Amino acid sequence: MEDPFDSERMSLPRNMIENSMFEEEPDVVDLAKDSTAFPEFPALDPDEVVYEPRSSRLLVRGLGENDLDDEEEDYESSARLLGMSFMNRSSARSPSASPYIRQAPPRSCYRPSARMLVGGVFILVLVTSMAMVLYFLPGCTFTKVGVCVSEECAVTASASTATGGMCVFTMLILSPQAGCPKANSSTPMELVYPKSTNGELFPWNELRLPASVRPVNYDLSLTPNLTSMTFTGHTIINMIIQHDTKRIVLHSSEINIIKATFQVGEGKSVEVKVLEYKPWQQIAVSFPEDLKEGQVCVLTLDYTASLSHTYDGFYNSSYNDKTGAKRVLAATQFEPQAARKAFPCFDEPAFKATFLVRITREPEYIALSNMPKAKTTTLPSGMLEDEFEQTSVNMSTYLVAFIVANFTSITRNVSSTLVSVYSVPEKKEHTQYALDTASRLLQFYNTLFDTEYPLRKLDLVAIPDFLAGAMENWGLITFRETSLLVQNQSSPLDKQLIANVVAHELAHQWFGNLVTMRWWNDLWLSEGFATYWQYASLMTEFPQLDLGNVFLEERFKAMAKDSLNSSHPVSVSAQVTTPEQVSEMFDSITYEKGASLLLMLNSTLPDGQFRKGLIEYLHQYRGSNTVTDDLWNSITQVQVLPQQESVSDMMRTWTLQKGFPLVTVSRKGGEVTLTQEHFLLSTDNTTHTSSLWHIPVTYVNDSCSSAPSCRQMFTLKNKTATLKVSESVKWLKLNYMNTGFYIVHYGDEGWAALIDALKTDVSTLTPHDRASLIHNIFSLSRLGRVSFRQVLSLLDYTTNETETAPLTEALSQLSSIYRLLDKRQERRLVARMKAYILGHFGPLMDSQDWGVKESVSSQELRSALLELACSLGRQNCTDQAKALYEQWTNSNQTNRIPGDLQRVVFSVAAQSDPGWLSLLDTYRLTTYDSEKRKILQALASTQDPRRIVWILSEVLEGGNIHTQELPLVISTVSDGFAGHLFVWDFVKESWDRIIEKFPVGSYPIQSIIKSTTSQFSTQTHLEEVQGFFSSLKERGSQMRSVQEALETIRLNQHWMDRNLATLRDWL
Repeated sequence: MEDPFDSERMSLPRNMIENSMFEEEPDVVDLAKDSTAFPEFPALDPDEVVYEPRSSRLLVRGLGENDLDDEEEDYESSARLLGMSFMNRSSARSPSASPYIRQAPPRSCYRPSARMLVGGVFILVLVTSMAMVLYFLPGCTFTKVGVCVSEECAVTASASTATGGMCVFTMLILSPQAGCPKANSSTPMELVYPKSTNGELFPWNELRLPASVRPVNYDLSLTPNLTSMTFTGHTIINMIIQHDTKRIVLHSSEINIIKATFQVGEGKSVEVKVLEYKPWQQIAVSFPEDLKEGQVCVLTLDYTASLSHTYDGFYNSSYNDKTGAKRVLAATQFEPQAARKAFPCFDEPAFKATFLVRITREPEYIALSNMPKAKTTTLPSGMLEDEFEQTSVNMSTYLVAFIVANFTSITRNVSSTLVSVYSVPEKKEHTQYALDTASRLLQFYNTLFDTEYPLRKLDLVAIPDFLAGAMENWGLITFRETSLLVQNQSSPLDKQLIANVVAHELAHQWFGNLVTMRWWNDLWLSEGFATYWQYASLMTEFPQLDLGNVFLEERFKAMAKDSLNSSHPVSVSAQVTTPEQVSEMFDSITYEKGASLLLMLNSTLPDGQFRKGLIEYLHQYRGSNTVTDDLWNSITQVQVLPQQESVSDMMRTWTLQKGFPLVTVSRKGGEVTLTQEHFLLSTDNTTHTSSLWHIPVTYVNDSCSSAPSCRQMFTLKNKTATLKVSESVKWLKLNYMNTGFYIVHYGDEGWAALIDALKTDVSTLTPHDRASLIHNIFSLSRLGRVSFRQVLSLLDYTTNETETAPLTEALSQLSSIYRLLDKRQERRLVARMKAYILGHFGPLMDSQDWGVKESVSSQELRSALLELACSLGRQNCTDQAKALYEQWTNSNQTNRIPGDLQRVVFSVAAQSDPGWLSLLDTYRLTTYDSEKRKILQALASTQDPRRIVWILSEVLEGGNIHTQELPLVISTVSDGFAGHLFVWDFVKESWDRIIEKFPVGSYPIQSIIKSTTSQFSTQTHLEEVQGFFSSLKERGSQMRSVQEALETIRLNQHWMDRNLATLRDWL
C-alpha cells in the first residue's frame, strides 16, 4: 500500500514538563447523621438513610467528633466535597455545578434581652462587611437564609468550588428576632441541598439514593434509530414505599425527559414535575404530602436520548462487512453505573427488580435482551416490536442488556437452557469453540454449585466495538470479538484465552448475578469469585489448557500492586461513592487478589468444606445482596472440625486491610522462628508493625518436598511464633505451590541452603515453588532485604531449568530491569544486562524450534523466550522470524504461522518499512481476530517516530483502528525505547480526548497511566508526572492510579540508586 507518511511530514510531539502543584479544594462541613450525639436536633427522616454496606458508615459532617484517620480520608475526601465536578465521570460531560441553599429548621422565638440586641446589631454589621467584600469577587453566587440569633450565635459562611472555577457562597444571616432560643453548642449545621437545573432546590443531597423506595418491576420500551443515532424510551417503574417520604429520587443521565406521570395504588395517574441534578446524575419527584409506607406506586417516564458515542450506556458501534460496506449496531454496557443512560432507574446493585423489555427495530436487524423473545408485532410504520419475557429473577440494573444488530448464531441445548453464540455473519465459522466451551462449563457449574442456571437461554455475543473483555449480563453475555471468536485451526494458546473469558463470565451467572454484592465496595464478591472459578473450572474441565501457570503469574502481578501504599483492601470499608471511586474498584486487587485469597482459603480448609460453604451461601442468599461477612458466615456454618479456627476471624485479616505479610524465617537447630510484618515497598524504610494476618503457613523440607502429601501447615496469628522441626532437616521451603498470599524471606543461611539444593537437583521443588522463590527474591531485592548479588546467585541455577513457570518469571523480572536501564540510557549496563540474559538463556532460546507445538505450556515458554531473544536482536531469532514471515506472505498467507509465534514474527517484520506497510494492509483486510490483534501490537512496536505518532493518532481517532485498542497500543509503544517519551507526551496532550472515550478511573485509564509512567526512574520524570496530574484537578488528579504511578517512579529511582553500583560490579 502507499506509505501514509510520503504525502506530508508528520509533526512530532514536543516534550513538555508541567510542574503545577495540587490545589486543595475547600471543604464543605459535614452533616451530623447521629441524632444521639445531638439530642436537641430533630431526628432525620428515614429518607436520609441510604443503602450502605454493614462495613461502611454514613458520611458524617462534623464538629470534630468524627475525625478520620489518614487512610479513611484518602477514600472519603472526594465524597466530602459537595458540588464539585469530580463527581462526574469526565470533565467533558460535567455540567456546571449549582449553588447550595441551607435550610433552617423552624424554631419558636422569645423576646431577646438588650444585651442580645446589641450583639445582634454587631453581628449584622460584621455580616454586611463580609457580604460587601465577597460581593465583588468575580463569578460568585450568593444565597441567604435567615435564622434566629442569640448570644452564642455567630456568622457562618462556606464556599465550595464548582465546575469551571465558579465559586458558590452560602451564608447563614443571623439576625436578632423576638425570643430567640439559646442555641445548644452541639447543634449541627443545617442540611445542604443543591439546585436543580431549573433553579429549584433538589430534594436530596447524597450520591447514594435514599432507601425509602424500592423498585419492583420495570417495563421498558425503546426505539433506537440507527440512522440518526438517537432513541426514544418509555419506562414504567412499579415501586413500593419502604418508609414515609415526600420524594422519590432515582438516576438519569444524558436523557431528556419529555413527560412524567405518577400513580398511587389504584388512584388516578397525574402528571408530575421532574427535578434533575446533573452532577450526580439524579432526578427526583417531590410531593406535598407523605407517601406512606407499604403503598404501591407507578412512575411513568417518556424521554429521548442520543446513542452514546463512548463505550457505556446504550451506545452505537460500526464495522465493515466483507464487501467493505459500513454496518451499524446498538449495544449496551451498563456496569458499573450506566444503565441510567438508557432508562431512568434506581441504578445501584441493591435495588433489584424484574424487567420486561420491548425493542422496536427495522426489519433487517434482530434484537436481543436478557430473556427469550415472547412475541414480535409488526407496527403500522413497518417497524417490528420485539417483546421479551419478563425476567424470572430479580436483577440489578447493571445486568440488564439489549442489542440491535445484524447478527447470526449457532445454538445448542444444554439441559433446559438454549446456549447460543452470536457474531457478525462473516465470522459465524469462528463461533464453534466458544459454543463447545460454554456448553461444557454450564453443565460443570450447574453440578459444582448445586444450583441450576435459572434462565431458559444463555446468549454469548461478539461485538466488534466493545471496551471490556466481556460483560456478564444475565442471559446475554457480551464479548469483544477477540475474547470469543477463534478459528478451529488456531493454536491452543489462542483457545486458552477464549476459554478463560467464557469461564469467567459464566461463573458470574452465580457469583454476581444470582447473589450480588450490596455495594461496589464489596465488588470482589463478584469479580474475585469469577476470577477464581475461571481458573479452577478450566484446570478441572480443560486440563490441556494448562491454566496453572497463568493463575500463578496473575497472583504475582496482584502482589506487585498490593505492595504499594496506594493499594486498598479487597473489601473497602471507607467510602466508595463517586463514579471515579467505583470505577477504580475494577483492578487487580479486586480480581486477582480476591481470587488468590479464595485459593488460599480452599487450600487451608478440610476437603469439601469450601464447596459446601459456597453452596450454602448461594442457597441462603439466592436473589439477594450480600456483604463479605455473609460469605464467611456461610462457610463457617458448614465447619466440620470444632477446633478449627473461625473462617471469619482468619479471612477478615485478609480482606479488611490492604497489603500482605512478609514472613521471615530464622532457625536455631530444631527451632524455627517465624515473624510477620507488612510487606510494604517504601523509599523511607518505613515499617508497619501493627498489621497482623492469620497466615496459614504451609511448608515442605528436604526429606519430602514435591508431593502434596509432603505439605505441612502452621497458623501464624501473632507477630512471632515458633515451630519445631527435626535438627536433621537441611532446609525449609514455605508457601507450598505458592497457594498463600505472602512472601517469605529465609535469611542468608536459608537462601544459601535452598540455592545449593536447586543447583544439586532442580526437581527437588515443584516448578511453581521454584517460580515462587524467584519471585520472592526479586521482591525482597526491591524491598532492600537482600542484595542483588543474592538474586543473581539464585538465578545461576536457571541454566539447568526447563519448566515454563520459573523460566517465564525469571525472564519477566530481568526484562523489567533491562527496560528500566534502557529508558534511563545506562548504555554500558544495558549492554551488560543483555549479555547476561543471552549468556544464561541464549542456548535455550536457540534450541527452540519454529514448528507447530501442541502443549500450551511449551508454547508459553517458546513465546517468552523468542520474543525476548528477538527484541534483544539475537541473530538466530531474527533470521528465523524473517524467513517465516516471508514464507507466509509468499504463500498468500496460506502457509500458517503458529499462533504462539505470530507476535514475534510480525514484530520483527514491522521493524522494516516494507514489512510495516505490508502488515498494515493485512490488518485492514484480515477477519481473524486473534491474528489482527497481534498484527496491531507489531505495528505499534515500530521504532520509527513518524509511524509511532501516526498509529497513536489513528487509534485515538477510531477510524481504521478501534479506539478500544488504545490501551494496548500505548502499552506496546511504551515498551520501546523510541516510543516511551513520545507516548507520554501524547497522553498529556490528548488527555481530554482520552477521558471523553474512557471514564476517569476506569480500567483503560489505569492501564494507560501505568504503561506510560512505570518505567520512569528519575527525579525529572517524577516531577513531570506529578506536575501534569496535579494540574488535572477533577479530570483525574485524585485517582488512586496516579498515586500508584508516583510511588512506582520513586521506588524505581530508589532501586536504581541502591543497585547501580552492584550491577556494574556483577554483570
